[in-house]
Amino acid sequence: MTDVQERLLESKITEIEQARSWSPLVISKFESLIRSGDDLSLYRVNPLAFARDRAISEAESIDLFLHATRSGLFAMSWDVVCPQSGMVLDSFGALRTLKTHYVCGLCDVSGETNLDDFIEVTFTVSPHLRRLAFHDPGSLSVEDFHWKARFLSDARIPGQQVRFLNVLQGLVRGLSFLPPGSITTLRADLGPGALAGVNVQTQAGFALPIAGETVTDPTRLRIGYDGQRFSASLPAVPPGPVIIEVQNTGAVRGSLLLINWPPEILAQTIKPVLDFDPYMSAGMLLARQTFRRLFRTENVDEKEGLGIRQVTLLFTDLKGSTAMYERLGDLNAYALVREHFALLGATVQEHSGAIVKTIGDAVMAAFHNPADAVSAALHILGVIERYNAAHGDPSLILKIGAHCGPSIAVSLNENLDYFGQTVNVAARVQSLAGAGEICISEALFSAPGVGPLLAGHRLVAFDAPLRGVEGTACVYRVMPN
Repeated sequence: MTDVQERLLESKITEIEQARSWSPLVISKFESLIRSGDDLSLYRVNPLAFARDRAISEAESIDLFLHATRSGLFAMSWDVVCPQSGMVLDSFGALRTLKTHYVCGLCDVSGETNLDDFIEVTFTVSPHLRRLAFHDPGSLSVEDFHWKARFLSDARIPGQQVRFLNVLQGLVRGLSFLPPGSITTLRADLGPGALAGVNVQTQAGFALPIAGETVTDPTRLRIGYDGQRFSASLPAVPPGPVIIEVQNTGAVRGSLLLINWPPEILAQTIKPVLDFDPYMSAGMLLARQTFRRLFRTENVDEKEGLGIRQVTLLFTDLKGSTAMYERLGDLNAYALVREHFALLGATVQEHSGAIVKTIGDAVMAAFHNPADAVSAALHILGVIERYNAAHGDPSLILKIGAHCGPSIAVSLNENLDYFGQTVNVAARVQSLAGAGEICISEALFSAPGVGPLLAGHRLVAFDAPLRGVEGTACVYRVMPN
């Protein structure tokens, strides 16, 4: 029987239901998860998996967990995952504290990742609503502490359905907590390869070759741990039995996961990147309107931006806006511009994008999926056409341009923004569009899913100079039908 704070749940569910309209049964399925799900299913929830398993849309699932977090029912974390082991290396409670440098003591690798890759945004139920064992990691068994709290269960060997966790558990030769000021003794039988140990909390690790003739008498190996690093008494150990004594001289409890890596894995010069089920990346979240609206205070560390491998940026501009202001007067023209902003904002959000900012009467929007940006652009022209038909003169005439590529997420004027060459190119592509036209770059035209969206539309390809791009680049003009 789970201990759920019913009064809190009831009041917050009412708040979520009032925030927006939801598809039938969505709230019921959400409540069922909270009341009936086991502890692990409420720890680091993947909203894309929740959507898949319960037959609801990904967009609705993401919005549901964002609203639940805003109301205090869940907590959101930004988890840095090792691409080669599936270990959660670090978790950050806020975007501004996120660090993209990672170190995995198990794989003995380090590097930089970006917001698209291996930074997963997950949700854990609040302890005020329902207490989980994972809220108190110190109470977990050594097995749950490692396999459930620190490793993703869906990581698979590339191209196979074999879970990497199953492979890893077959290589384990020892698993233990290391109480402060104590000596922990572990016994194991070692085969050829290497003996590696890691503290999954701190990523402190060590590796020793397993070399020489197989022995029958146990080898005694002493390992020192000072809370920051491990030090071994031997440079290598032979195959056969081993007694390992680990002395923790540090002030806090440590942990040790011992792995006997076989020669065939050690022979890999580069360990393969594992396959993972789809998850909500940090880059995907930054391009969602609901996140930007509900979490306005979330910002990138002002001292450094965060890299994004690919984002699609869309710019719009009103043609003849100066003449419109002169003809209608400032107040009337501004009211019309605000209506057009509302139409664009609703259409962008409908296509899983976000309005980054307005610049005068222009709009800059971001999309995680390139096809969503093109679909939004096409729908925007349709929305504006219907608006003009319903309201008559003065007509709103838009020019739209879009481009996709790498960028940097930054904080400008307390707003999440994008910086870099992709922004410049997208703005330049927009400037090439005529009245009621969409211009897109070659990169966007070639992106997955874009071609079918443009089938049946009149396209004109032309070369144009783009700022920062040497020579000219191919741009596609989508002509109004």
